[in-house]
Amino acid sequence: MLKTRFPKFSAALCTGLRMLAATLCALPLAAGAAVGPPEKEGLKFGFIKLTDMVPLAIAYEKGFFEDEGLYVTLEAQANWKVLFDRVITGELDGAHMLAAMPLAAASGVTTKAEIITPLTLSYNGAGITVSNAVWAEMKKTVPMADGKPVHPISAATLKPVLEQYKAAGKPFNLGMTFPIGTHNYLLRYWLAAGGVHPGFYAPLKGDNSGSIKAEAMLSVVPPPQMVPTMSSGTTVGYCVGEPWNQQAVSTGLGVPVITSENIWPDGADKVFGVTKAFADEYPNTTIHVVKALIRASAWLDADNNANRAEAVRIIAQSTYVGAEEKVMANSMTGTFEFEKGDKRAIPDFNKFFRGYYGYPYASDAVWWLTQMRRWGHIPAQQPDNWYMDTAKKAYRGDIYIAAAKELVAEGKMKAADFPDFSQDFSFKPPRKSPIDGIEFDGRKPNAYLDQFPIGLKGAETSE
Repeated sequence: MLKTRFPKFSAALCTGLRMLAATLCALPLAAGAAVGPPEKEGLKFGFIKLTDMVPLAIAYEKGFFEDEGLYVTLEAQANWKVLFDRVITGELDGAHMLAAMPLAAASGVTTKAEIITPLTLSYNGAGITVSNAVWAEMKKTVPMADGKPVHPISAATLKPVLEQYKAAGKPFNLGMTFPIGTHNYLLRYWLAAGGVHPGFYAPLKGDNSGSIKAEAMLSVVPPPQMVPTMSSGTTVGYCVGEPWNQQAVSTGLGVPVITSENIWPDGADKVFGVTKAFADEYPNTTIHVVKALIRASAWLDADNNANRAEAVRIIAQSTYVGAEEKVMANSMTGTFEFEKGDKRAIPDFNKFFRGYYGYPYASDAVWWLTQMRRWGHIPAQQPDNWYMDTAKKAYRGDIYIAAAKELVAEGKMKAADFPDFSQDFSFKPPRKSPIDGIEFDGRKPNAYLDQFPIGLKGAETSE
């Protein structure tokens, strides 16, 4: 399952071109960009079969990687753990990652290896789906307007279903994709906002089940297996990215009940990750990669998403996502279907560049860290400055800015395409969650955690 583009020139010619590029880079700014040629040209990047891997596919298919002197192989991975481990061992040079993964490494939760992200691949983009049987019971208490459910739907409507399952002695199991990951924390947030306890982790005593005090059980399921696993009855719902929520609707097996922008609006969902060792050894290569991905992200959001239909055709290939075009087109082109026939406009369901530029915001990193603390992955209280330091250690805006400035200097993008780099814009303004009204200010993580009735805060511990 590889997508590989090899050099078009002979080795001797490539060497000559590299020498010329190095010479040009040594000339004054008007003559060329300041960053030298890539130290490593042949690269292998991993991804999971989700529509938000699309910036990698576009950078490959549109020749943006080649424009940077990079010859890239894209390879689908079996699951997030395999992908993460292969980046750490160096089998992959970088990868499409869950936004919390670099933070898990930076905080020491998962590994001593340092993972960084110099670019956010996507904002929003996830959903929570339940089986038809669960939805039929939830719908009895969901508010309606004009014959349709009022969104966002609270997990409070799930409580009567949980009671039925408990009374019958049946497990209520929900799928998510990775413990230190986007979908786990979004699912836990939604459940807790509706008064359903999703459980705590207690790593210091070796309990990594996440089930302490849990009223619903959460287990790991690879994204492409979400629909089959629910169909078999192993799970009764899940949280995942696209196209696997819309696939449940298409197959008539389930109903999405909420999308992630109604849990945490415009938050980082996927990032591009490399080891810090890779970025340190190949700094020019890292900047060239980010340049290509910025161009791909901008292309995806250009002209009011005019390129999205073409992007869907590209990632429908089996080497990328391999799902039906009509299923992927729903979310990718700005609509989302809940119950069959209930299709609603969600123009910002998938955002890649528009409004947030793909920049790795420190405030996004802090939000993920608060969720890690809330559910016990970070077992002890930490001061606010720890959150800031950990965020900036993993989310490397300096690399992004270097790449963006290069694109402007080369005339490939305009200064107006980016924020004012002379200002500190790494923290987004405070904003409230639509599902519970709780406001997040990235500069005040402990005050944020204190607002939640369910979840660890202050000196509390699950140990």
